[in-house]
Amino acid sequence: MMTKSMMTLNDTQDKEDKDKTIIDINGLVNAAAIVTVGLFILSTLATVDSSIQRGWTPLEIASRLPLDNWNSYSAVLESSPLRTKAITSATVYAIGDCISQVSTGKDVSTLDRGRVLRSTLAGLLGHGPLSHLWYNLSEGAFQAWGWEGWLYKGIDWSFIPKVAVDQTTWGPFWNNMYILLLGGMQLRKPNEIFAEMKETTVPLIVSGLKLWPLAHCVTYGLVPVQNRLLWVDLVEIIWVTILSTKAAEMGRERGATQQNE
Repeated sequence: MMTKSMMTLNDTQDKEDKDKTIIDINGLVNAAAIVTVGLFILSTLATVDSSIQRGWTPLEIASRLPLDNWNSYSAVLESSPLRTKAITSATVYAIGDCISQVSTGKDVSTLDRGRVLRSTLAGLLGHGPLSHLWYNLSEGAFQAWGWEGWLYKGIDWSFIPKVAVDQTTWGPFWNNMYILLLGGMQLRKPNEIFAEMKETTVPLIVSGLKLWPLAHCVTYGLVPVQNRLLWVDLVEIIWVTILSTKAAEMGRERGATQQNE
């Protein structure tokens, strides 16, 4: 006859086995998703010249891939700027969130797909389209105000006020919009979302000052307006990691508070 302690031990073992099975399934699903996306990207990059490369040697194909992929991206960007920038930001936000999760100790088996999806949608529906509007609006406004061409010793210094305006308007706006989008997708209460926005605004501004002013000297000083989002998205991988980590920390704090209550 089984004792109470033996039954408890068996229940614990069954729970551990069940959790392990779930983790294994998650690992397979996550690995399959990562491999599928990776193969799709590699295939797209490798076959950019597939319609014209008849008779080329492997070396010729490889040598042309970087420039031809860039030309292909530029052509798509020119024909569909909003869609291209939305997809670019979605990709970056997915990568950034994955890096954030891995940096906090998660692996392929424990990767939170829902969290990655939410960040991806935030990039697709929020950051890409809004950044497209912001950079065009910003450039148009500075031209209208006559703030272009602040030349001194042959250097155009007008990027300095552009960086200042970006850091005091667009930066805080998007940080809060990101929190708002994630909260909405999680179906959280509005008062909880706005409380988190209020709590994270200043810390994120301070964190941003360690990264963005220098990056935006390149953004506004060297990069053409149509390519600014691509450059920003490359830097954004670091920033999305910070944003995702901060949002996850706030989520854990909310969970701990609710348990204590």
